[in-house]
Amino acid sequence: MLQFRFSTVLKELFEAPLKRPFPAGRQKSWSPALPPLLPPPHRRCLGSVPAADARTGPHRLKALRAAASAAAAPRRSYCVKTEGATAVELEEQLKKDGAEGNDKRRHPGILPSLEDLLFYTVAEGQETIPAHKFLTALKATGLRSGDPRLKECMETLKQTLKKIPDGVTLDRHLFKKCVQSNIVLLTQAFRKKFVIPDFQAFTSHIDKLYEKAKTLTGGQVADYIPQLAKFSPDLWAVSLCTVDGQRHTVGDTKVPFCLQSCVKPLKYAVVVHDHGTEYVHSFIGKEPSGLRFNKLFLDEDDKPHNPMVNAGAIVCTSLIKQHASNAEKFDYAMTFLKKMAGNEYVGFSNATFQSERESGDRNFAIGYYLKEKKCFPEGTDMTSILDLYFQLCAIEVTCESASVMAATLANGGICPITGERVLSPEAVRNTLSLMHSCGMYDFSGQFAFHVGLPAKSGVAGGILLVVPNVMGIMCWSPPLDKMGNSVRGIEFCTDLVELFNFHNYDNLRHFAKKHDPRREGGDQRP
Repeated sequence: MLQFRFSTVLKELFEAPLKRPFPAGRQKSWSPALPPLLPPPHRRCLGSVPAADARTGPHRLKALRAAASAAAAPRRSYCVKTEGATAVELEEQLKKDGAEGNDKRRHPGILPSLEDLLFYTVAEGQETIPAHKFLTALKATGLRSGDPRLKECMETLKQTLKKIPDGVTLDRHLFKKCVQSNIVLLTQAFRKKFVIPDFQAFTSHIDKLYEKAKTLTGGQVADYIPQLAKFSPDLWAVSLCTVDGQRHTVGDTKVPFCLQSCVKPLKYAVVVHDHGTEYVHSFIGKEPSGLRFNKLFLDEDDKPHNPMVNAGAIVCTSLIKQHASNAEKFDYAMTFLKKMAGNEYVGFSNATFQSERESGDRNFAIGYYLKEKKCFPEGTDMTSILDLYFQLCAIEVTCESASVMAATLANGGICPITGERVLSPEAVRNTLSLMHSCGMYDFSGQFAFHVGLPAKSGVAGGILLVVPNVMGIMCWSPPLDKMGNSVRGIEFCTDLVELFNFHNYDNLRHFAKKHDPRREGGDQRP
């Protein structure tokens, strides 16, 4: 029972701040080496004593030698409070360390493992933990039980619950068995070492912004593509995923919708990943056009202005897996998108594809104009490329899966929930730059000024928003303003940056009257 007598102290140990930040970057934030749990000056790591104590006698030198030999064995290092501790107590502890140097596990009542510390934190003084209590505490950190990184932990938990009599309650031994395979990720989560430490407080603000935007009734659902006109104007959803894989959704987030123009930055990222910047931009420019997205107009070099307008996106489509069949090209693009979404829902709406192709006279006109100006790679079949262009626009996602795509861009091309590198850093940097300057149709300059974040909108009502190094967000609501952007989505993005210091040019040290959710407590400075 000794371990339970010290549960309060152990919980303090577990929640103590780090002595120094993790050496690994956020890019692989789910698997760093853990630093010492407690900082100086009033806490000392076992295995060390002051120099003065070491000089007071031979018996202390022996203890130090024993501790040094014990340190050579592979084991975890833990710290305890030493306020008021006598030299004799330290010496006795050092002797125990020397005697137990080859043990990988310490006595749980004296030096608990990370699994023990996690148990004491969740149990809050109790000897057992109901499984639902652990899952609720996990959800509060932002992690989902279905996170691919927690697959082994959740499978072990499921099998364990089948074997115990009540099917609910875990003792310390069973709990440790369940969490040990994912203890590093879980330790980070419960010690609030993710990019958004106070995730519940942050998401409560997100919910309020969602409800505020929900009251808006303006805008019109796009009807120039007949299938899009069938969506209800009342649909409204917001999903976010951080670079550490924290998830939050609110609204109609499981309803599938077509990416439409939101696919443009994604396929641009794929072709830059495959071919490099120089090759891609020998066919497409980098400048905002200052014109409607579907204009028949090229720059002074007879190239489309950028990949975010229709002309540039059509040429970009021609660079996907050149010389392959359309079927191979489509499968190739779908594979990339599924990897970006962490293997969450990515589908295809054949009805929308057929509808768009039947009503795509303007895009056919752009295609023939591009062919006349020799904008395509040599040997390109323009009509075949237009078919593929319409197919990619008809790819379906949900708000939840699209938020992971955005988070992959925020995380430098590495999917946060799988840890797989999908895109090169070069491709991500270029994509975010063009989203920032050209992603919001004729509203791009205003959006860059007021919101200051890379984003791409589509006529289905989606806005793919990226907060670099922090999170990806997908907003979706079908009613559009006169610029072709979601009315509720624009309101949400604007309010988000007014509340939090996410604008690219917000000063992170001297920001005024904004919350910084990256700081524990989300402190607001006057």
